[in-house]
Amino acid sequence: MSSLQRTSTVLAILCSLTVALAQPVPNPGIAHIPATPKTVAWGYYDAAAPPVLHIHSGDTVQFDTLITSSPKRLEEAGVAPADVQQSLRDIYKEVTNKGPGGHILTGPVFIEGAEPGDTLEIRIQKIELAIPYAYNGFSPGRGFLPEDFPYPRMKIIPLDRQRMVAKFAPGIEIPLHPFFGSMGVAPPEISGRISSAPPWIQGGNMDNKELVAGTTLFLPVHAPGALFFIGDGHAGQGNGEVDITALETSLTGTLQFVLHKKEKILWPRAETPTHFISMGFNEDLNEATKLAVREMIAFLMEQKHLSRDDAYMLTSVAADVDITQLVDGNKGVHVMMPKDVFEESSDKR
Repeated sequence: MSSLQRTSTVLAILCSLTVALAQPVPNPGIAHIPATPKTVAWGYYDAAAPPVLHIHSGDTVQFDTLITSSPKRLEEAGVAPADVQQSLRDIYKEVTNKGPGGHILTGPVFIEGAEPGDTLEIRIQKIELAIPYAYNGFSPGRGFLPEDFPYPRMKIIPLDRQRMVAKFAPGIEIPLHPFFGSMGVAPPEISGRISSAPPWIQGGNMDNKELVAGTTLFLPVHAPGALFFIGDGHAGQGNGEVDITALETSLTGTLQFVLHKKEKILWPRAETPTHFISMGFNEDLNEATKLAVREMIAFLMEQKHLSRDDAYMLTSVAADVDITQLVDGNKGVHVMMPKDVFEESSDKR
């Protein structure tokens, strides 16, 4: 073989390697979990809940989730019987093992190798509307202004999936930004079965409207396998969620799970393409705010290597402190730190 031929062969091999390395790496595993009486947890998070699926770090799962309402209530509010999902009817008919909360959660999913002290990264790849309507409603004794609205009301709101708007009323359209109100792992085993209503250290009913497709959630692991639950689909929501419901609907979500061994966080954190997010939950709004701010300070110290004083000051001058929700028992606050204040923004958690 001539030197010219050898050179051509080497170049061909290098080109083929370059092309191969440029190809996207496929997900090592994928599964689909429909919402059925055997694949949901009604109203609770629990480290003793039997897993509906076992996966490994790096695997991707597609979840079907259901609207948080009974078929009867939906029909009474104006939904045609044919438009009520059969899976929702089946679950209301067959599931008797219920917790103290009202959410129908799909899962849990067991992540092999997950142990307390680890962090579970959830990459929210895709969220799709499953039905062409949502509802909003309030009832006596609930919401942020129960004294002003001591009666029930439920409104069915059509969703335009092509234009991605909700037709709230004549002349009023709401842009859709679908997200899951509840994403969480099992609480510590000693906590037993807890309600799906208040968010806590396991995540759960955070109602954080920033967690749309393309964002990433980080949750501390408290039990073997982590045990991930998901549900409470929202087509959109305002910060505060003041009447206790959003644009409640059924969603399908595609999520990838990555386990970070021996990387401990105390509270849920998140990342969007433009922001780092810390969160805090407490019955007292001031205490929830302190938690969220302290978590942002901790993040800046751990991941951006700022001093404690500088982290506090940067949070004051650059971050927004937002109310997540005011109505779920534990109130939620999240701090939004813009990435563009940093020269490099690839660090997470």
